[in-house]
Order: sequence, then C-alpha cells, then structure tokens
Amino acid sequence: MAINPTSVINAYASANRIASGAAQGAAGGESFATLLQNAGTSFVDTLKKSESASLQAVTGKADLAAVTEAVTNAQMALQTVVAVRDRIISAYQDILKMPM
Repeated sequence: MAINPTSVINAYASANRIASGAAQGAAGGESFATLLQNAGTSFVDTLKKSESASLQAVTGKADLAAVTEAVTNAQMALQTVVAVRDRIISAYQDILKMPM
C-alpha cells in the first residue's frame, strides 16, 4: 500500500488544528507546524548556500574547505529531512493500524 505524502501532511494539519484548540491555555512556545516550517526554511537555505559555494568552486572563486563544509552541511540536512519524513510516515501508518 503506497502512502501519499500529501495525505500524511493533511492528516497532520487536521490533528494540529484540533490540538491547537485544546492547548490554548498551555504554556507558550512554537507549534509543531511552525517548528517544521522553520526547519524547512533552514533546510532550503542550507541547500542554497551549498549550491552557491559549489558554483563559486566551479568558477575558481571559492576555497575548497568552504565548499566541502557547505556540501557536508547540505548532506547532513538532507539526511535529517529524510529521517524526519520516514518517522512521520511510520507514525501515520501506526495511526492507520489503530482500531476505530
């Protein structure tokens, strides 16, 4: 059975709306959705920096150490995003297995 990532995101958004309504009086802080959005923005920024460093290396305007660091950071960010995605899909599959 293939899981559509959009369905996972929509299910999470519904659960988040319900939880947000229940947690109105709770201690402040970022919602999980905001946390994920900030992480996604940070991930995109990391990839852009890596791409920029790689382009500078191709033109001979960048230090090899800086390029290596940028590419390594992008690789670690990608691995983190993939791990989080896998955990979200796993949680969604566990929810589907629950009896109603």
